[in-house]
Amino acid sequence: MLSEGEWQAVRLTFLVSTCAIGISFPFAVGLAWVIAKKSFPGKWLLEVFVNLPLVLPPVVTGYFIIILFGKNGWLGGWLEESLGMRLIFDWKGAVLAATVVGFPLFVRPIRLAFEQMDQRLIQAARTLGASRWDAFFSIALPIARPGILAGGALAFARSMGEFGATIMIAGNIPGETQTISLMIYSLLDSPNGIDLSLRLVSTSILVAAVALMIGELLEHHQSKRRQEGRPSEGAQ
Repeated sequence: MLSEGEWQAVRLTFLVSTCAIGISFPFAVGLAWVIAKKSFPGKWLLEVFVNLPLVLPPVVTGYFIIILFGKNGWLGGWLEESLGMRLIFDWKGAVLAATVVGFPLFVRPIRLAFEQMDQRLIQAARTLGASRWDAFFSIALPIARPGILAGGALAFARSMGEFGATIMIAGNIPGETQTISLMIYSLLDSPNGIDLSLRLVSTSILVAAVALMIGELLEHHQSKRRQEGRPSEGAQ
């Protein structure tokens, strides 16, 4: 059984990851659609920017978050003065860090789903009088649902394991910003830290494995549906 402090870390981690997915969702869908379906000069720069958090060291990502959203940052100062929203050393800062680092994993499966979607379905809906938005919400979004769910599962797993950017912006405050990863880091500095952290390590492995399994199953299901649909599309 987990101790009260460990449960706090688990609950906060789930809260942060869930909020990160909720914030990411509309932006991930919108950017995935733009990357998959639109052509414009400099598109490759947008793709590089979206995927950059995957290859940057997390502390570098945290550095740029502080530059933008710190108390004296370009956006952080305005948020605190205008809305009273403080991100530094606050759980909302952990949400921001998790959103940024998990975003590329959210976008990619959705983009692949949009790329493999039959464009004739959208054209048929437009021919029947549907607006662009109607066609998108009634045709494209339901078709891309497996990709959205797969991306959400992968981003959720990545958010749960976030450490570097989180400790940069949110710190490691027990009960306030201390997620599972940060608590494991703290426990390792204490006597018998390896033994004490075993429960949280096991919990994080289990949750991450389940999220990855869900993502893989959804991607497999999406691939199977595409393969089943190819003969009928060819027959048309």
